[in-house]
Amino acid sequence: MKLDIKIKQGLGDILFDTAIEDIVAALGEAQEVETIDNVDDMPTTIMRYGDDVSLFFEGDNPTLTCIDIANEDCTLFGKEVFDMNEKEIVALMVSNNYFEQDADTEDWGERRISFPEGNIDFFFEDDELMSIIIGK
Repeated sequence: MKLDIKIKQGLGDILFDTAIEDIVAALGEAQEVETIDNVDDMPTTIMRYGDDVSLFFEGDNPTLTCIDIANEDCTLFGKEVFDMNEKEIVALMVSNNYFEQDADTEDWGERRISFPEGNIDFFFEDDELMSIIIGK
């Protein structure tokens, strides 16, 4: 599977709004599955494929809504994004017309750069990209 991040669409052939059964048919069984069923929130199922891709499904008829990526082979706009530092990633996003950004340091210490119009967050530790979360 090609790991090309497609803003608001998915990762390679894994597309948002796809049902769990269709993902399993395409990728096989996940190494780990976790279900979170809060009264206040929508039920969420997390399917982990190795240590580097987690898929989040939400709703009563769960569909894919979010992907957490830590795979160094993924690309964004044709660039190997895990080889880039924070400044280079911000420049890449801006050059692709994602101007609005927000930065914060998470409680666990990672720096987060978010581009809300693209529903994408980049997490850094010591200026090294650790993971990317994309949503639909």
